[in-house]
Amino acid sequence: MARTSNIFARIDPEIKEQAEQVLEQLGIPMSNAIGLFLRQVVMQRGIPFDMKLPQNKPLAFGSLSEEQFNAELEKGLADLAGGSVISAEDVAAKMNQDFGV
Repeated sequence: MARTSNIFARIDPEIKEQAEQVLEQLGIPMSNAIGLFLRQVVMQRGIPFDMKLPQNKPLAFGSLSEEQFNAELEKGLADLAGGSVISAEDVAAKMNQDFGV
């Protein structure tokens, strides 16, 4: 029997649950998925996927200048005035339909 080592990690409960659902559909236990990831880290000598910041998207309110913040508000107001808005109920229904969320 192969020797194993334990890893303890704190994970956002929602992300863990969503990952478990996906992995269950794939028939892969969480511990195997973590092992696959770590093997890829070793083989590729780094993170096995691109890690990039979103382009032209603010990461947080605090990262916006006053001008950027005001411009975003103006965009939102223009969308509202132009009628190009969707109710929260419609968004939730669409997400439920498309993703079962």
